[in-house]
Amino acid sequence: MSPNVLEKVTFSRAWDPRIVCAVTLTLVFLCGAAAGAVVMNLGVHTRLHQPKFDSAAGKALYFERMQRDLNLTPAQLDQMRSTLNDFWQYYRTVLTDGKSRVEQILNEEQRKKFERMLQENQPR
Repeated sequence: MSPNVLEKVTFSRAWDPRIVCAVTLTLVFLCGAAAGAVVMNLGVHTRLHQPKFDSAAGKALYFERMQRDLNLTPAQLDQMRSTLNDFWQYYRTVLTDGKSRVEQILNEEQRKKFERMLQENQPR
């Protein structure tokens, strides 16, 4: 074989770096998507995204854990539920009262900004 033929054969077998990069990025993305799907199927996301503490689902989980971990009797669980419901009601009242007191200090434009700030800080 002549040197020109060898160069053409070697060059034609070389990979285009753009294609190699595109294939590599695609494989990395697909591996990440597959790993994410496996993690989601294992239920890891539910432990990371618990319901809000004072929501009905959050309260149910909390009471279930207390019942399990503290081995509460039914009477104790009822008393605990009543006490904590009172606390949650008090907490909501304090937050509402505090918010209204802050809003009284602010002018209209500041109130709008304050409301946006509160919305941005809400857990999702």
